Amino acid sequence: MKKILLHICCAPCLIHPLERLKEEGFEVEGLFYNPNIHPLAEYRNRRQAVEDYSKKVELEVVYPDYQPQEYFRAVNMMEEKIERCPICWYQRLKMTAQLASERGFTHFSSTLLVSPFQDQELLKKIGGDIAKEENVDFYYEDFRPGFKKAHEQARADGIYCQRYCGCIYSEIERCKSPKH
Repeated sequence: MKKILLHICCAPCLIHPLERLKEEGFEVEGLFYNPNIHPLAEYRNRRQAVEDYSKKVELEVVYPDYQPQEYFRAVNMMEEKIERCPICWYQRLKMTAQLASERGFTHFSSTLLVSPFQDQELLKKIGGDIAKEENVDFYYEDFRPGFKKAHEQARADGIYCQRYCGCIYSEIERCKSPKH
């Protein structure tokens, strides 16, 4: 049996990857590990949305304690996007792979792979490197074709949709953009 631990960044980004993984014959469990999300109120909104959606689709999800200090220690003095994002991805994928290995999963993956705003090739490389370290397979699929439809479904279903990646730096960048 193929069993996968799926890192979940948010409920809207969970919709399409979960459907695809089930189509591929995986038994799926989730991990909501996102120490990067700031502020606490945003973290709570995203977690609640994942809790509500996972109940609706009967997905078991693990929720480690929220410890943003783990993120801030990891990106200390590397606040530029090109530096911090790979560190953040590594941190979340590493935790997912470690837990997957400990709990006997055959694979791990992430809903980050659905976002058109993330570097797919770098995520694929980081996941592959971690897979070797943790002795559990990284499942890569470009889930981006389902991003728009899943987010439309989330809005139609009243699922909380955030307006920035999650960290304080991405929030600042969003607020500075002319579209804001």
